[in-house]
Parts: sequence; structure tokens; C-alpha cells
Amino acid sequence: MSVLVVGMSHKSAPIELLERVSLDPSAAIKLSHLALEAPSVSEAAVISTCNRVEIYVETDRFHGAVEEVSRLLADHAQLDRDEIVSNVYVHYDDSAVAHLFAVASGLDSMIIGESQILGQVRDALLTGQAESTVGSALNALFQQALRIGKRGHAETGIDHLAPSIASAALDAAGDVVTAPTSRFVVVGAGAMASLAIRALIDRGIAPERITVVNRTAERGVELALTMGAKTADWTELDASLAHADVVISCVGAAGIVLDAERLASAAAAGPVTVLDLGLPRDVVRDAGELPGVSVIDLADLATLAERANTGSAELADDISDVRAIVDDEVRTFLAAKSASRVTPTVVALRSMATSVVEAEAERLASRLGALNADDLNEVRRALQRVAEKLIHAPTVRVQELVDGPAGLTYADALTDLFALDPAAVEAVTRVGGDTE
Repeated sequence: MSVLVVGMSHKSAPIELLERVSLDPSAAIKLSHLALEAPSVSEAAVISTCNRVEIYVETDRFHGAVEEVSRLLADHAQLDRDEIVSNVYVHYDDSAVAHLFAVASGLDSMIIGESQILGQVRDALLTGQAESTVGSALNALFQQALRIGKRGHAETGIDHLAPSIASAALDAAGDVVTAPTSRFVVVGAGAMASLAIRALIDRGIAPERITVVNRTAERGVELALTMGAKTADWTELDASLAHADVVISCVGAAGIVLDAERLASAAAAGPVTVLDLGLPRDVVRDAGELPGVSVIDLADLATLAERANTGSAELADDISDVRAIVDDEVRTFLAAKSASRVTPTVVALRSMATSVVEAEAERLASRLGALNADDLNEVRRALQRVAEKLIHAPTVRVQELVDGPAGLTYADALTDLFALDPAAVEAVTRVGGDTE
């Protein structure tokens, strides 16, 4: 069994296509369960953010799993499979491990080094655990990815550009954010809304200048109280927009939230800068052409990020340091994975040798009844020494080979040459998996 990831991100697809493929939490859960229905898939987890959708599966069939997962993405987006296949990327086995470690470290993010992705990877793992779509293999992989992501942030300055997409958007908005009289409306109450408010407060914006408006009033009130901000009912959205200098929209639901009429009405009271962080988009296309309305969306941020990501020697050094961490951790993880595949064979071989020794000792005891207990124990120890010497070289050799492809071949050879019971090897594998 190996890990396969089929994904789409801001690097592989235009924002318009990402909008079609984007998943809300319930859709991500449904997709992971649908993936498990494929005959070759035993585990599944979905990472869905404002700039990526990735499906991770544990599978024993590469081509079959790729076909099935790609079809699921196409069906969700209501597109023909051929319409998305040229925009997805596929990683398998070692490459899939390296990809997730890079994602968790922020190396593959729109804003290099942003730490928000760590929470999103953690959410994908917790959801998979709660839904029982994640087993021992993906659990070990995701846990290690989270640890590596934290290590990269702790040991380098990789996140100095911006800790989140929300922070990058505020940076892009310019002076209107730091103006002492600017008032802010945050539309939505999810994780991105929380990050946006925190980013505003970190910039010295007084919480009472921030108003949270959410369709579900309770969630909006809860977020506002947590941050010390004000709140307004959804029916008061237009009135709130009329008093706003900056609007941060991060609903990401199907359908446009801020249409042309609503924005034109808001701009009639004064210029308004709109940061559209929703995927799918919250703001009507071409809203920036309305008088008094400026719009920064995810496509704009992607362009700005590309320039920023290539313009800093300091960032280049941090990226190099994090890549070194990721490369080292990938080697360690894969070595441990190979060793775990070989261990059941070694255990089964030793168990077989022990069984042979015990059987021969019992046979001798029954035939040579005159032997006293001390003599019989000495015979048993002699048989054990012979068995240990016979299996010493094979077990040492298999441990030496676990880092390369020959390791698995050699383990299979041991199973065949010593006529090991496949069920015994499988039993050891199951026990090892349950304890990870």
C-alpha cells in the first residue's frame, strides 16, 4: 500500500477553476467517504483551503486510484474529467510524502511560509479521524507533516513575509488599513475571518472599529465577543457597508455575497476597499470598475505573492533551510516506513525458529525420558543457539537493506525461502499498525 495525492492549487489551475472545485467542510467529508468506496483505497483525507484542494488516499493500485479520485473531483465540480485533468497534479509513494511535508511547511503556499496551512492540515487529519476515513498510514503521515511544519517555523524565518493570506491582503490594501479613522467590516465568521480580525488588531486597529456580519448571528456574535469587536445582524449588512472603509469578505459560499448594486450603494457614502478572500469568490466580477470601489481578490494576491516570493534574498535563504529540513525528514520517514514493512517478516522468522526449537525440545523430552531437567534445558539452549546462528545472517542482511528497494524484495524472499506463514506476517503487520 502507498500514499497517493491528487490535487489542484493556485500553481496548477486558474482561480476560476479552483472556485468550481472548492469544498466546504461537508463536501470534503462526503468526498473522503466516496474515495473510500474505490476498491483499491483503504484510507482517505482531504485538505481544502482558499488556494488548494487535495485528496490523499492509501491505495494498492496507482492507476485505478488516480482515475477514481480524478473522477470524483470532476463530478463535484460538475465538469468533464478531461476539463480538470490538465490542471491537477499527482504524487505517489515517496513523492506524495515529500509533497505533504512541503505543503505543511508552507513551501507550496501562495504566500511562502504562511502558517495558516498548519491548522488546515490539522483540520484535515482531525476530520478524517472523526469520520474514520483515516487509518494508521495517513495518521502517521499527517502527524509527521504537522511536526515538520512546526519545526520549519521554529528554526527559520520562513513566515516573515506574512503569517496568513489575510495578513497579505491587508498589506496589499495599503494605507487605508492603517489610517486612524478607517472602519472595517468583516463578512463571515470562519477561520479566515478570525485570522483577518487578529491581523487587524496586530496592526494596532482598535477592535471597536471592526464590525463582524455573518449569516448565522450566533457565530458572528461569538467571534466578535472573542476579539472584542462589534457585531451586526445580516439584515444590517448594507448599512454596515455604508460606514466601512475596508470590507473583508471571507464567506466562500456558493453565490455572490457582494453584488454590484450592494457595492455601488456602499461606495455612494465614500470610497471602499474590498478584500475578497472567499473561494468561491464573494464579490461580483469586475466590481473594481465601479466608481469608488477597489477590489483585491485571491488572483491579485497570487500575482503579488509571486513577485514577493522571488524578490528577497533573505526569504531565499529561509526557503533553502526549510527545504533541507523537509528533505531530511522525508528520508527519515521513508526509512522508518521501509523498516516497518520488513519487521513483520523478521518477527515471523524468529517466531518460526522458536516454534521449531520448542517442538524439537518436546520431542526429545518424550523420547529421552531419562534426561533430568538440567540436561533437557541444556539441550534446549543448544537448539536455540543453533537456530539463532542460522537466522542471524538473514535478519542482519534484511535490516541492512531496508533503505533501498532491495529491502522489500529480500523480505519477500525470506518469506518464500523459509516457508513463513503469510498469515503470521500479516498478523504482525496489523499489530504494528494498531500501535502507531
